[in-house]
Amino acid sequence: MGKQPVQGRMTAQSQDGVTVFLIGMRINNFRALRSWLPVAAAMPRMVAELSEEKERGLLGFQYLLGGPRLLYLVQYWESKEKLLAYASDRGGVHRPAWAAFNRRMRDGRGKVGFWHETYVVPAGAYESVYVNMPEFGLGAATGIVPVGRRGDRAADRLKAA
Repeated sequence: MGKQPVQGRMTAQSQDGVTVFLIGMRINNFRALRSWLPVAAAMPRMVAELSEEKERGLLGFQYLLGGPRLLYLVQYWESKEKLLAYASDRGGVHRPAWAAFNRRMRDGRGKVGFWHETYVVPAGAYESVYVNMPEFGLGAATGIVPVGRRGDRAADRLKAA
């Protein structure tokens, strides 16, 4: 059924800088399974590799749906350097999956869309609050603490780092 909510107002424990990587796909043609299903299946293998090899720098992740056509993943990384190192590592799961994806994109003629965005967020430039929620987002990636430990207002938490 999922994780139990943590009662009260919590915030992410982390006060360090973080790199946020959003990646996703849009299914443009549901009947074109050969175009989009392998793309959807590749990401869990990469996340499994990153979850097992903590030194690669992935702090945590969250799968999300953006309607019936859009699947995406929010990832929290220790640094942009570790994210870029993983993306270019020829020995990891990502490079072969990326090459296969590029072939599928060319052959699929628009049946699947792809996007990603990267945000490098310095310490003190973000804040979070989770009210009666299970650990989620950055809080799930780095742990949570009661809001009062980092300031009761968003402005306080942004200053605290």
